[in-house]
Amino acid sequence: MTKIKLCGLSRSCDIEAVNDIMPEYVGFVFASKSKRYVTPEKAAELKALLKPNIQAVGVFVREAPETVARLLSDGIIDMAQLHGGEDEAYLKQLRQLTDKPIIQAFRIQSAADITKAEKSSADFVLLDSGAGTGTTFDWGLIQSIRRPYFLAGGLSPDNVADAVAQLKPYAVDVSSGIETGGLKDQKKMTAFAAAVRKEEAL
Repeated sequence: MTKIKLCGLSRSCDIEAVNDIMPEYVGFVFASKSKRYVTPEKAAELKALLKPNIQAVGVFVREAPETVARLLSDGIIDMAQLHGGEDEAYLKQLRQLTDKPIIQAFRIQSAADITKAEKSSADFVLLDSGAGTGTTFDWGLIQSIRRPYFLAGGLSPDNVADAVAQLKPYAVDVSSGIETGGLKDQKKMTAFAAAVRKEEAL
């Protein structure tokens, strides 16, 4: 069963929506340059509203490992997602500070990027087209990957069923594809989850 991650939540109404939709994961973005950035304090408020069986993922770009580990140990997030090209040395350092799951994001432009993703020591890898570009990459590149992965990049209620049918990823991850005017749209969030679950039920 392909899992669902709805990323870039920033308002209490977003949490109300996901509590109805019940994805497996939601994402809070801690990269200060992102328009979806939330402070640790805001993330803590949102996490307190979140149903306990939905896991909160913190998205980071070259953040100090100590900061990431503190948000994990404080229970503000349940998992960390590294989106800044962090290397194995960084992962090793973070592992010394926390035993919580780590997702490492990779920008997929060639077969070499798949090889890198397969070698990552992270618990999960996320395959994306870039840093929040909202476009898909060539899915043909990942047909042969041998480890579970989160699929991201340009997914929407309109194309996610095709992605699930073709690739059978561990999880699908969406942010801009469920927005209207830069804010999360409950109808699109609901439609995205429904499209995944309908495809899975076939």
